[in-house]
Amino acid sequence: MSENLIYVTAEWLAKLQEELSYLKNTKRVEIAEKLKEAISFWDLSENSEYEDARNEQAQVEKRILDLEEQLKNVVLIDESKKDENKVKIGALVTITDTEKDEAETFKIVGTTEADILTSPAKISNESPIGKALIWKKKWDKIKVKTPGGVYEYKIDEIK
Repeated sequence: MSENLIYVTAEWLAKLQEELSYLKNTKRVEIAEKLKEAISFWDLSENSEYEDARNEQAQVEKRILDLEEQLKNVVLIDESKKDENKVKIGALVTITDTEKDEAETFKIVGTTEADILTSPAKISNESPIGKALIWKKKWDKIKVKTPGGVYEYKIDEIK
C-alpha cells in the first residue's frame, strides 16, 4: 500500500481536484455535444468527426480514472510543520556540490508534483537526490549515484 502513496502539497491537491472537476463537469459535456453532432451525420463507419470525438472521450475518461486513483492515495504534506533540522517532503533545501562548489536549491515534493523547470526546482522524494536528502540534517554530506556518476553534496540550509 505504501508504494501507492502520492505526496502532494495543498496547492497541487487543489490543481488535481480542479482538473478532475473540469473534466467531469465541462469536458464530458463538450464531448457529448461533439458526439451528438457527429452522430447526426449518419454514416458512422466513415465519420472522422465521430471517430475523433470517441478518441477524445476515451482519453478524457482515462485521465479521470487516473486522477481519481491518484486522489485515493494522496497524502497531504503539512507544510506548517516544517523541521529546519531534517529534510522532509515539502522542505526547501540548499545544497552545494563539494567538487564544483556550486549551490542549488530544491523543494522536495512527491513524484506527481516534481518539476525541475520551476524556481526553485521541485524534485521528487524518489529521485536520486531526493532519496539521498530525506531525513538528513544541515551540514550533512550525501553521495548521490546517478547515471552520470557519483556526486557529493553538503546540505547548507533547510527551510
